[in-house]
Amino acid sequence: MTLPTNLFSLLLLVLILYFSSFLATASESKADEEYTYAEGTDNGPENWWRLNPKWKACGDGKLQSPIEIIDKSVVELPQLGELKLDHKPAPSILKNRGHDIMLQWNGDAGQLEINGTYYKLIQCHWHTPSEHKLNGIKFDLELHVVHQNSKGETAVIGIWYKIGGPDPFLSKLLDDIKSIGDKDVDLGVINPKDINFMSKKYYRYVGSLTTPPCTEGVIWTITKKVRTVSRMQLNILKGVVENGFEENARPTQELNGRRVSLYTPEENQKHT
Repeated sequence: MTLPTNLFSLLLLVLILYFSSFLATASESKADEEYTYAEGTDNGPENWWRLNPKWKACGDGKLQSPIEIIDKSVVELPQLGELKLDHKPAPSILKNRGHDIMLQWNGDAGQLEINGTYYKLIQCHWHTPSEHKLNGIKFDLELHVVHQNSKGETAVIGIWYKIGGPDPFLSKLLDDIKSIGDKDVDLGVINPKDINFMSKKYYRYVGSLTTPPCTEGVIWTITKKVRTVSRMQLNILKGVVENGFEENARPTQELNGRRVSLYTPEENQKHT
């Protein structure tokens, strides 16, 4: 049976309108969940919790990160002991996630031990400027080295950088970062020890992820020694992310009575 021309045209119009509406709704839904770091905007940090029901902790969490660390308020805790790192070279890829650049290890890249619990090294990524502040100072860059245990719990090591000499670890990756575009880059084997975790002193507190869903219970270790990054390296990191994410640092959150501990080796006070 052949449909009359006018009926066929009507059905075609209905189908077009239906799918146009569906695609628009899907697009709006996706846009609603896209977050930004622009304060005072609908999708900015103060409104992340409104964008997705699973991101509720971003608004009403009491253990949120990042925070400002004030030296006069920290508690020295020698019992923390030196960082127990056992990292090793492993295959890795470089990803442009739009809001940041991430290096992900796909093999066994070693682990971090905290109080007898082992956290496997997963990835690292950069924030410009730093997310954590120290005594009112926001640094030019902060590297987050992310570990997870068998229960999916997270422990992150944060490293601050100020403008100065080039960072050797970034220097090894710079050509790949410059040309990354939106494609994953196979880096081959990368040694996490090249990051340089040699700071003896570090801060420790319990906080959260600094991006949605802002999951709490994250063990944060912030090394006290501030390292250097060149302005060129910093500009390249900022230049390859999506527009609007050149600055991708969440504002500092309320401490809400949390204690920040400081480990300082007793045998050698000169190390930082």
